[in-house]
Amino acid sequence: MSNDQAVADHYTSGGIWDRLRAALVDDGADLEVLSIEDLAPYDQFHGRGLAATEELADGLRVHESDRILDVGSGLGGPARYLANRFGCQMVGIDLTTEFCQVAERLNSLTGLDQSVRIHEGSALAMPFEDSAFDGAYSMNVSMNIADRSSLYREIHRVLRPGAWLIFSEIAQGPNSGLDYPTPWARTEHESFLLSPDETLGFLEASGFQAVTLTDMSAASAEFGARSRELIERGEKPLQRAVQVVHGSDGRLAGTNISSGLKQKQILPIEVHCTKPG
Repeated sequence: MSNDQAVADHYTSGGIWDRLRAALVDDGADLEVLSIEDLAPYDQFHGRGLAATEELADGLRVHESDRILDVGSGLGGPARYLANRFGCQMVGIDLTTEFCQVAERLNSLTGLDQSVRIHEGSALAMPFEDSAFDGAYSMNVSMNIADRSSLYREIHRVLRPGAWLIFSEIAQGPNSGLDYPTPWARTEHESFLLSPDETLGFLEASGFQAVTLTDMSAASAEFGARSRELIERGEKPLQRAVQVVHGSDGRLAGTNISSGLKQKQILPIEVHCTKPG
């Protein structure tokens, strides 16, 4: 089995839409006309969920004429949020068929199908022309990609000169022994974590400049504490996407992530850089 297939299989359950629909019904959402707010707990499938997406957007200068790329677009939550907030054109690409199908369905139900387009395919060979995008981001995707150098070179190719790239990922921490499954991998064979220094080295070698890396451990810990407080009060946690995507395996994946962060086996980071103009 190829690594691409193993990764796609990890994210494919055949029941994502059914679980999402049931969760939205339980929340009292109108399934015929969904809002960004309705979907926020479920379609932001990355660390800190909507909070991380809002922070990303707060730091951007995006114009309506801009075309922005989401690498590993998942259920499409961040792309819809940015399209709704800035009025720009969003393009997502993802390897997993089920993700793409659910994302397109949600684009339609939120009235954003003309602003957000989803492509099924590999981030290592994207079906886009050179210099096609004004900016790009990727949220907790690169941990599934062994050939990080090819990933960064391909993103560099499709960005126009002067464009920005922002991505968040889980880096390898100073300690080993992470337990699986995690939200991004069923076993260690689908997981390819780099140290922060390795990440910086690959980006710079791929031609990116002004590379800055931020340790997001404190923000992750604060978000986890707020979620635990809600659960202890009998309320729903802030981010419920892992359970929608992975079903019954989602709880164990979340527990392993919490343990890995505490034991410094993993390190959440955010990286900003630009393609030279």
